[in-house]
Amino acid sequence: MSRKQDTRISRRRLLKTTGSVAGAAIGWPYILPSGTLAATASTSANKRLTVAVIGVGGMGTVHLKNLLEFRKEGKVNIAAVCDADERTLAKAVETAGPGVTPYRDYRYVLERKDIDAVVIATPDHWHAVQSVHACECGKHVYVEKPASVTIEEGKAMVAAARRYKRAVQVGAQARTAKGAHATCIAIRNGIVGKVTKVTCWHYETPIDENPVPDCDPPPELDWDLWLGPLRWRPYNPRYCPGTFRWMMESGGGQIRDRGAHQFSTILWCMNADDQTSFTVEATGTPPTKGLWDCPVTMDVTYTFKNPDWQLIWAQPGEKVGKSEFGNVFWGEKGRLILEWEGAYKDAEPEAVNFKVPPGGVVPPRTDEYDDFNMNHKADWFKAIHEGRRPAVDIEIGHRVATLCNLGNLSYLLGRKLVWDGDRQEVIGDEQANRLLGKPQRYPYHL
Repeated sequence: MSRKQDTRISRRRLLKTTGSVAGAAIGWPYILPSGTLAATASTSANKRLTVAVIGVGGMGTVHLKNLLEFRKEGKVNIAAVCDADERTLAKAVETAGPGVTPYRDYRYVLERKDIDAVVIATPDHWHAVQSVHACECGKHVYVEKPASVTIEEGKAMVAAARRYKRAVQVGAQARTAKGAHATCIAIRNGIVGKVTKVTCWHYETPIDENPVPDCDPPPELDWDLWLGPLRWRPYNPRYCPGTFRWMMESGGGQIRDRGAHQFSTILWCMNADDQTSFTVEATGTPPTKGLWDCPVTMDVTYTFKNPDWQLIWAQPGEKVGKSEFGNVFWGEKGRLILEWEGAYKDAEPEAVNFKVPPGGVVPPRTDEYDDFNMNHKADWFKAIHEGRRPAVDIEIGHRVATLCNLGNLSYLLGRKLVWDGDRQEVIGDEQANRLLGKPQRYPYHL
């Protein structure tokens, strides 16, 4: 029996157990004419949202457990869980309990008209396609960071959120966490004076020290669905699950992973979400063996104008704090450290104890839960109910991902790039502009 036939049988076996909704014709709801799909039901403040989780390994497990807590509080119903790996899916079903329908293919989830919102925690290369399709099907979206793996994907995500009026929250939780908020207040109110430079330190990207040959995928994994928009390639155990992070096309290395968190916090503290034009220059050392192709060491300098400041990503860089990674705001009156990105660690004591001067700035934040993951979802729920944009709206997430993606592009091309944020293109570099997007494999494409 061929692998393709085996995959079809396995998928059919799973769907047979999931009831009439999952067994319906799959369709492609996102290609229907505009207006064909009505928006989801009213989302008044007292309405219990019906939610599904797409991608339930890794952070998806954390999200599912958060939703179970919200379910206890009567804030959500959990309708479905979805994953391309049957073992991961089975664990999620056990965790979620009775009444939650399992799916292997996310498109079945999006067909359900009773689902108001989806949490997307699939590998990075799936984020844009699934988010856009969810918006087109009338679902609100919480999508893990980084928002996208190409700039063209990010633009499509923003356009879909605006066109279909969906609340799309990117999972950079620091903007609703206490540590980052205290640091933001202190920096914006001049604790170190004018900041001219922000530096990041981070440990190196790992090397595939134990490469193995390609082989058949395990029977529980639908390899075609896992790849999705990516070009077809044979299965290799070193590609997934978590190690997708070290492949440029699917994960983008440390800068697109942790950088997406740190850059989001830094832009917030610097009040620079709208400062979208800059130059970027990156260098790095590639791995010398194995399948993983992200740079092991990496240095990236972003230079902004009006106001003038620099953002420097250094891998490993100078470890100024005690944690594995963090950043330093360098100002005319000194420096302020922020360990991690301000979600997992508290702010420095001088930031926590900082007194806001009269007329000072206090950026708003949702403050309902001590757990930063719970609090970030609470902000998303409020945005849905109130019809507003969430704390890390997709446009913010796209701008952060643009920093990460252009850092990688500068490294790959070996030259400085001049980015025009208004036109969203590299000035005077046709080759770089052609690389702002990439082909996506049929039928998993925008």
